Amino acid sequence: MKKFLFTCPSTSFKTSVSLLLLRLVFGGGMLIGHGWGKLMTFSDRVDGFPDPLGIGSFSSLLGAVLAETLFAALVTAGLLTRAALIPLIFTMAIAAFVIHGGDPLFGPGPSKEMALLYLSAYVVLLIGGPGKYSADHLLK
Repeated sequence: MKKFLFTCPSTSFKTSVSLLLLRLVFGGGMLIGHGWGKLMTFSDRVDGFPDPLGIGSFSSLLGAVLAETLFAALVTAGLLTRAALIPLIFTMAIAAFVIHGGDPLFGPGPSKEMALLYLSAYVVLLIGGPGKYSADHLLK
């Protein structure tokens, strides 16, 4: 497991560019589009934030903010990529199947769509790794 999480296998140019684009779009998109807003409005959100795991709204929001900021930034940079993807995958699975569990797959209102898109991209990155154009590869 340690070898899987912390190695950066060699990949072709096309594959590495594809993995870089996935990391930038889905890591950066999560950080800027979701995590940053939660971080900046943390105190306003804490009382009404969902508690799907029964650990309290504060802890649930803290976990979501850490995943969507710190771990999304690590994925974007390609640093400790596979390990950083685990909390993001967990967060998106909870969002898709618990928070939005009763929502439709697609729709103009609340739906599972965004969470499943992020979840899918994170699983692809977990399997594929960070690619050659990553901090992990430089540190290898």
